[in-house]
Amino acid sequence: MAKKRSKPIVAVVGRPNVGKSTLFNALAGSNISIVKDTPGITRDRIYADISWLDKTFTLIDTGGIEPESKDVILSQMREQAQIAIDTADVIIFLVDVKQGLVDADAKVADMLRRSHKPVVLVVNKVDKFDKYMADVYEFYNLGIGDPHPISAINRMGLGDMLEEVTALFGEAGEEEEEDDSVRVAIVGKPNVGKSSIINKILGEDRLIVSDIAGTTRDAVDTPLTRNGKNYIFIDTAGLRRKNKVKEELERFMIVRTVAAVERAEVVVLVIDAGEGVTEQDAKIAGIAHDRGKAVIIAVNKWDSIEKDDKTIYRFTERIRNVLSFMSYAEIVFISAKTGQRLPKLFETIDMVSENHAMRVATGVLNEIMSEAVAMQQPPSDKGKRLRLYYITQASVKPPTFVIFVNDKELMHFSYTRYIENQIRETFGFRGTPMRFIIRERKENK
Repeated sequence: MAKKRSKPIVAVVGRPNVGKSTLFNALAGSNISIVKDTPGITRDRIYADISWLDKTFTLIDTGGIEPESKDVILSQMREQAQIAIDTADVIIFLVDVKQGLVDADAKVADMLRRSHKPVVLVVNKVDKFDKYMADVYEFYNLGIGDPHPISAINRMGLGDMLEEVTALFGEAGEEEEEDDSVRVAIVGKPNVGKSSIINKILGEDRLIVSDIAGTTRDAVDTPLTRNGKNYIFIDTAGLRRKNKVKEELERFMIVRTVAAVERAEVVVLVIDAGEGVTEQDAKIAGIAHDRGKAVIIAVNKWDSIEKDDKTIYRFTERIRNVLSFMSYAEIVFISAKTGQRLPKLFETIDMVSENHAMRVATGVLNEIMSEAVAMQQPPSDKGKRLRLYYITQASVKPPTFVIFVNDKELMHFSYTRYIENQIRETFGFRGTPMRFIIRERKENK
């Protein structure tokens, strides 16, 4: 069987002012995770998809530390290192040749060494290799392998560094043998009931996590067989750290969500019925949308809501407004406490997972497209009209289509959306995003 490839995750850890953001920007360039901004969502550049030669990976910035005192810096660096250890396949440990080796670096290096995760030690701000190489060698003392000199601001040494990083993917990019399990990530803000849902599904409390910092691993994978079908639930719950700053908590949540979503095919976004849909929910939804996953919005704690005959309608409308960029998402109203509609959640997971992997024959697609064009004329500009020649499905998960046209510039977003709606009308594709690639083909003379 083919192996399931999942995009490796690389996290950057380092003290304040060693150049983490500069490195992040140098690598991400314009290739930033949000290619076109999802309406209504503003996001920190916490993660970006990087392509280098034939490798792609997700780069994660584990967080900016505001330098207050040495103790704070060390404890926050440990926190970052823990995020990296929990979520990343490879860790870039960034140090600064001009500040030299400091105590905090040694303590964090210790932690990284004990984690047995692959670490690439990168020494930044080496603007002239001959001048600084003696200082670079000092970092051998950290005991985590060869230091790689770079200058993020001048983009020097990045190729060698990436070669080192991607060489460590080996097993990371090749996940376990492909089985027929549906991989489901349960995501959402803290305390919306993610673990309770999984516990109820399993009928046992196996996701109880202790409150001691550092004891909970990042994602708990729970295999489950139901009606002869295999599932793997990836849970992002777990971290109950005290006195966390709100911004840090949010960054932490986003990093972990990215890591979990990356490995899943279906994403269940859990929303608290009492709170309704929030901006933070929209951020999390945006991650699944950017990554082309099938999405179910599970409104939990539905048993605790006072209802009349319009409640579901009103709630649905609110969700659709806030998450307008994913009108394809399925919505299910559940209660983890009472088990209400959990069987419906499973049916919906099965349905969206099938749609996510659905293929449509080329002949049928072209019929739909011809009819669509006949019903609504393509746009024209300065006397030149858009012509659509041919459509074919290039891939699945998510379903991705290539349309050949005479002029890409004329293919407005709204017309692509119109074609998408026509295909959805015929085949449903409920719960899954669809991607369209527009290619230009010169008209046959």
